[in-house]
Amino acid sequence: MIANALRYYVNTYKGLSREIWLLAFVNLVNRCGTMVGAFLMIYLTSQIHCTLTQAGSVIAIFGIGAIFGSLLGGKLTDLFGFYKVQLGTLIAGGCIFIVLGQLHTYTSISVCAFILGLVDEAFRPANTAAMAKYSDEKNRMRSFSLMRLAFNLGWAVGGGLGGIIASYSYQYLFWIDGITNMLAAALIYFLLPPIVTTSIKEKLEKTVAKVSVYKDKIFMMFALVSLLYIMSFFQMLSNLTTFFKNEVHLSERYIGFLMMWNGLLIVFIEMSLVYYIEKNWSKRKAIIFGVSLHIIAYLLLLIFKVNFLVAFAAMTFITLSEIFAFAVLVSFWMNRTNDSNRGQYAGVWTMTWAIAQSTGTLSGAAIAEHFGFNMLWIMVILFCATAIFFYSRLIKN
Repeated sequence: MIANALRYYVNTYKGLSREIWLLAFVNLVNRCGTMVGAFLMIYLTSQIHCTLTQAGSVIAIFGIGAIFGSLLGGKLTDLFGFYKVQLGTLIAGGCIFIVLGQLHTYTSISVCAFILGLVDEAFRPANTAAMAKYSDEKNRMRSFSLMRLAFNLGWAVGGGLGGIIASYSYQYLFWIDGITNMLAAALIYFLLPPIVTTSIKEKLEKTVAKVSVYKDKIFMMFALVSLLYIMSFFQMLSNLTTFFKNEVHLSERYIGFLMMWNGLLIVFIEMSLVYYIEKNWSKRKAIIFGVSLHIIAYLLLLIFKVNFLVAFAAMTFITLSEIFAFAVLVSFWMNRTNDSNRGQYAGVWTMTWAIAQSTGTLSGAAIAEHFGFNMLWIMVILFCATAIFFYSRLIKN
């Protein structure tokens, strides 16, 4: 039995390209330094002494920059290729992270957050286009899951260490985030040489000739519905951690452990689950089940008196929701693209995430501050239930 289980686990990793493995390693290194995001709300409220709404507005301003950055990144990727865009945004983003840590006023932090969002999110369409180029339709869900494994293993390391480091000094978080960005750029340069592509002139001609992504009505509706679910997901990275700190009175170390658990659970089981889903489940079934798990997580926070064990259970259900839902979402839109418009689709998809981060964090913070966290959890449940209704009609078996 153990031998069969090991064989099954090994088979989940077979058939993926060398470039996908190298890209996953690059993203792993980058994510190991991702510490600022998980603790930014806490940093702003406890160190800069912002109100909850002000802290949420900084995240929202970052999200506004990310909206423009995602569209810009998609356009630049289609014109210049994902290689150059990844290099440029990683280096610039690393510098901006370090600068952000040196600022101490609400206004200057807000301006820097906008610039960081612009640069940081311009990286994502290029990175997604690279993943699509290095994979094919047969292994795309597993390729994406491998990338998430790398992201979340890095997130587990970064989140866990970030909680420990933040208990000594928040300043170190910004330096580590910036340096690992630059290290990831160096790895791309040395491990993944640029692919020879058509000239910029030819790409411009193709861009003019092709049908706009905005005329793909199914994709645009899909992105709009996904906005509801992703807004709900982003509560985990902002208002949920603030709730654990201010209302449940968990320390940064315990919050860091919850972030680490989120990453480790994905590392240990996502590839095997996605491999099973590819062979046995429809995309519709997987997405409905995944979003339903998100509802269960927030029902726990509503029904029970929250302590560390309840927080741990809720984080487990949120993580399982990610595993079942995210690979399906990316596979759905990637299969509608080709080499000439993949950056454009990736830009709109990244913009969806940026809007979700901005509006979800700010509106969630405002609801929590004025009506309480329980009202926020109710809104999350309603958003997810609405997403399930429309996903069941958009995503065919």
